[in-house]
Amino acid sequence: MSETADVPARPFPLGTAVGDGAAREAYDRRVAFHERQLAALEQQAAEVRRGGGERAVAREHKRGKLTARERIAALVDPGSDFRELGLFVGRGMYEDEGGCPAGGTVMGLGRINGRLCMVVANDATVKAGAWFPITAKKNLRAQEIALENRIPIVYLVDSAGVFLPMQDEIFPDRDHFGRIFRNNARLSALGVPQIAAIMGSCVAGGAYLPIMSDESLIVDGTGSVFLAGPFLVQAAIGEEVDVETLGGATTQTDISGVCEYRMPDDETCLATVRDLVGGLGPLPRMGFTRDEPAAPAYPTEEVLGVFPESRQQPYDTREVLARIVDADSWTEVKAGYGQTLVCGYARIDGWSVGIVASQRQVVRAKAPKGKAAEMQIGGVIYGDAADKAARFVLQCNQKRIPLVFFQDATGFMVGTRAEQSGIIKDGAKLVNAVANSVVPTFTVVIGNSFGAANYALNGRAYDPRLMLAWPSAQIAVMGGSQAAKTLLSIEERTLAKQGIELSDDDRQARLDQIEARYAEQTSPVYAAARLWVDALIDPRETRGWLATGLEMADHNPEMEPFRVGVLQT
Repeated sequence: MSETADVPARPFPLGTAVGDGAAREAYDRRVAFHERQLAALEQQAAEVRRGGGERAVAREHKRGKLTARERIAALVDPGSDFRELGLFVGRGMYEDEGGCPAGGTVMGLGRINGRLCMVVANDATVKAGAWFPITAKKNLRAQEIALENRIPIVYLVDSAGVFLPMQDEIFPDRDHFGRIFRNNARLSALGVPQIAAIMGSCVAGGAYLPIMSDESLIVDGTGSVFLAGPFLVQAAIGEEVDVETLGGATTQTDISGVCEYRMPDDETCLATVRDLVGGLGPLPRMGFTRDEPAAPAYPTEEVLGVFPESRQQPYDTREVLARIVDADSWTEVKAGYGQTLVCGYARIDGWSVGIVASQRQVVRAKAPKGKAAEMQIGGVIYGDAADKAARFVLQCNQKRIPLVFFQDATGFMVGTRAEQSGIIKDGAKLVNAVANSVVPTFTVVIGNSFGAANYALNGRAYDPRLMLAWPSAQIAVMGGSQAAKTLLSIEERTLAKQGIELSDDDRQARLDQIEARYAEQTSPVYAAARLWVDALIDPRETRGWLATGLEMADHNPEMEPFRVGVLQT
């Protein structure tokens, strides 16, 4: 007899092969649809990456400067992925001011000498790198990610400062410009490395950002840093002085000692930053569980073919997960209970995770003997699903396992049966568990993200370490059709009080107008423009994004005690 018994087959299979015939035709049709969606999104992305346009880029080159994107390309390791965050920030905003592509800032996660870092670069081709309100929000998000995950952050500074016509929306409030410097101080106190390269203008309050970093570099001839520029100095105290004398590289290194390194050009500056990052000492890690990575059971490219074209079409979320998680790593929890949410343990690129995912199939809930079974609509959170997911979130926190949420839910179930069953109580329990989670959490919006489902499944307000969205995502308080009818009913009641009754044609015209406006506001680009999500991603890259996020989260060695307070049970 053999000393080692055969390993039994895993009892938790995940997903199925695509198949042939009608199944293959449907698969190919879905792939073609999503590829068209991605191509349209890439067109918009290409427009954003042009920044302030060719003339502005040429102007920077004439000054001997690289653009923000060129600087990042020279900074990160050759051949490595730079995962850009906030690409669509500012899209469609500030049109009266000429627009603000990417919020005038390029930021993302990249490797510098093998070390994962947050990189933030002002784009001087966009209004000379001036800060709009959304620019401040984007830069604060970069610092927030560095703070939460304790990853080094590199600033490539080239900004004319606050966009003065909108100073009241940038300067005085809690999450405005001043919080940047507070975060500088907090990052430093936590021992998170900060390196700043002054590669252009650095004016007024913005001068504190690089100088509150651990180390600063300044490029000779193009870099300058001062609290007040020559025009303001003359206006304030009558002194006439040029930029270089006031705050150029020689002044701020050899005379004032403000900066550590004087660099002859952009290329040398960026190479030096690489050396400084490469020389960082070891940083503590949490040590989340990671096994040897394994590819998914089915190719990641198949995600496009198993996800439907319409947000109304049902699908089995397990087929999506089977193209994302490591093969043979899935263990589903309470598979037959609370079926409109799927919960289970898995690995992503070797990292151990807990997964909570919306289920869009129509399911039949099992009922006690003598009672009728309930048909449950896919994409709706019922009381039993909320109860299951809440307990699962508690378990993952107890076990110190990061959580990943996949959102495609239209909300919680409504109606007499749901209310009498305590749907609010069950939903509140899930929200409580998610809100008090201390393990790193990540959220991917793959379809609908409506109302309280957005909250209960770890929406932006619940601080996911990364919040990602597919081009198929929609984020809103409710679906477009329901919202439009609700708004029209309110409008009709208002008009009725004035003695005005709408004709059928007028009613339909107003309904169409409301739906069009609502559709624009629920689009994924609209959400990304306002930084409700960190990035719009190709569904086929979901696994890679989550793997990077999990590696990033492992840099924070601290975790608060897990407490939930009073739970509705």
